[in-house]
Amino acid sequence: MPTLTFSSDLPVPAEEILATLTMEGVNAELSPLVRMTAPVDFAGRSILLWPQKQFLFKSWILLFGFMPIDRHSFYFEAINPDSGFCERSTSITNECWRHERKILPLPNGSRVVDTVEYESRVPLLDVILKPLYKLVFWRRHQNLRSMYGGSASNSGVRQTSSP
Repeated sequence: MPTLTFSSDLPVPAEEILATLTMEGVNAELSPLVRMTAPVDFAGRSILLWPQKQFLFKSWILLFGFMPIDRHSFYFEAINPDSGFCERSTSITNECWRHERKILPLPNGSRVVDTVEYESRVPLLDVILKPLYKLVFWRRHQNLRSMYGGSASNSGVRQTSSP
């Protein structure tokens, strides 16, 4: 599965970043490229309080906030209120989508690390999806650094592919 990793060092404590893990916070990070929908029961609630190890809901992925481009089925493998989450979901586009967010304390702030692994349902789609995912997460980390200050860590992006 292709793997992308994005990392940012932010001059704020991990608790401050963890407090923004709501759908509103996620959409602020994803803006303006995409927006995700959520049912009212989940929209205002911290992701850190969502149930684990069960299907939660389906979310439309909206390009530029209005054009549906995918339908994502949310499932959280693990949620750690002190350091982030691991989501393993499916979508119309992907047989498997795994997004792990780690928020690690640093002496002068925190490091946010997003690792994404995915398996496209149609392998040729990867030619389009990989650059799109890279752009979305690059922008997501640009937004984080704009909100809090900080810089990309470890050159910000790493790509690996596993057989």
